[in-house]
Amino acid sequence: MSGRNERELADLLRAAIAGDARSYALFLDRVAGLVRAYARSKISHGGVDPEDVVQEVLLAIHLKRHTWLPEAPVLPWVYAIARFKLIDAFRRRGRRVEVELDDIAETVPQPEVETVSARDIGRALEGLAPGQRSVVAAISVEGRSVEETARTLDMTESAVRVALHRGLAAIARRFGRE
Repeated sequence: MSGRNERELADLLRAAIAGDARSYALFLDRVAGLVRAYARSKISHGGVDPEDVVQEVLLAIHLKRHTWLPEAPVLPWVYAIARFKLIDAFRRRGRRVEVELDDIAETVPQPEVETVSARDIGRALEGLAPGQRSVVAAISVEGRSVEETARTLDMTESAVRVALHRGLAAIARRFGRE
């Protein structure tokens, strides 16, 4: 908002404090638009209704208009009230804050991913019986399903699950992670 508009709002509020009802109505109408835009820019999604904040700000302005210093700019005073009323609205909503993941994705540290080389996988599989090795490789390395592995290896799904469990247990024992 320009300095000219700031002066106009200050003049309207001065006239309103002096008893001019028309100036007061015009002041509140203009301020409501500014506060509405401010509240909408600060409230990203549900939980707090911007119109509720606007109404609380207008009420606070009405009740505290005598605290505004006529020689001071009016907009910082209005926005301070709006900020505090917005904070109050968020506090009433509760402690739960919802943030869009896309808004903060760059700030979240990425987990370190431990890579496993083909040599490490070969070492893990070499100590297994041939049937277990085929099942563990198909499911854990190649990403096949139990059903697909059973069909490919001509085994029952139960036998595949048992071989997978025993194979993974043997690898865990071998590398001390049981």
